[in-house]
Amino acid sequence: MAAKYSLAVGLKKGHKVTKIPPKPRQARRKGRITKKNKFIRDLVREVTGFSPYERRIQELLKISKDKRALKFCKRRLGTHIRAKRKREEMSNVLQKMRKAAAAAAK
Repeated sequence: MAAKYSLAVGLKKGHKVTKIPPKPRQARRKGRITKKNKFIRDLVREVTGFSPYERRIQELLKISKDKRALKFCKRRLGTHIRAKRKREEMSNVLQKMRKAAAAAAK
């Protein structure tokens, strides 16, 4: 015999309600790259160029010293994850420079 009313006992006990989904927290968006944000970062990078330690990383990457570049980044930035991200960013910059040089040579 099935229960006629929902009782306040058992696994899903209590008054039945519809759950309202919460709004996403503002803190979750922090650091997300927007179009405006990306434009400003690119502009600042174009105007200021690279810092001396970033230029050294690029030199290490040019001579295929990836591990040494990672160790250098880690000493300067403090954490392994930040160092990996910076090394990846610098290798992407080098690739773009090579593509631009190849396009200019044609």
